[in-house]
Amino acid sequence: MTLNIPYAFLVCKSQDIRKAMASSHKILVLIFLLAISNSHGVEDKVKVSLYYESLCPYCANFIVNQLGKALFQWNLISIVDLKMVPWGNTQFAPNNGWICQHGPDECMIDIVEACAIDLLPQPGLRFKMIECIENMELQGRHGEWKSCMNSLNINPKTIMDCYQTRKGVDLELQFADETNKLNPPHRFVPWVIVNNYPLQEDYQNFVAYICKAYKGGNKVQACEQHLVDTNSFKEANFSTGVCFWDENEHTIPFNYNF
Repeated sequence: MTLNIPYAFLVCKSQDIRKAMASSHKILVLIFLLAISNSHGVEDKVKVSLYYESLCPYCANFIVNQLGKALFQWNLISIVDLKMVPWGNTQFAPNNGWICQHGPDECMIDIVEACAIDLLPQPGLRFKMIECIENMELQGRHGEWKSCMNSLNINPKTIMDCYQTRKGVDLELQFADETNKLNPPHRFVPWVIVNNYPLQEDYQNFVAYICKAYKGGNKVQACEQHLVDTNSFKEANFSTGVCFWDENEHTIPFNYNF
């Protein structure tokens, strides 16, 4: 049986198919270009890791007076992928105990900050929470850390449910494992790593290292030559210093029962 399909109909359908294919091709090209653009931006960012402990005065000073200013006042955050690891010089003790360099309060606040890192979705808010607590430490008021949640409009239940349960402990144990696997091992805190390169004693010159490592096209104020050369990031309330791994000030263990 022969089907008599009008020629005009076949031409019309053929044109529709070509238009559909062309439209689909444009969509695929657009998706591809967007994927390249997004992945390129992520790859351009410099990976910066800060290994620290919450009540080390030098860590607090670095976070509040140097890192925070560089990231958010001079927009370094636009080219940085920041990781913060609050474990530092903490050591394990028998019976599920930890010995934190500055006492049990430090263990507890390390857990609080670990919970903030894990639960707060915006990088800026996570940092502001930690920065607020560390500023309290510089003022000798770290016991008032809960007020930071109020000042930043953070729902306290989210953080407290983590801090007071096994979740917070497990987060800290993950940070402990990551810290103890550092190669070379950290000798003190703050311990700053830029693109897998440990800055060691030169950690306060972190901006120059970040700007040198950055290969992207964003221009940020912090990387302008005159700003880096002034060493303005080294101006601090404390003289240059660190908390060494083997200088524990306390031997009282922190124990958890979860």
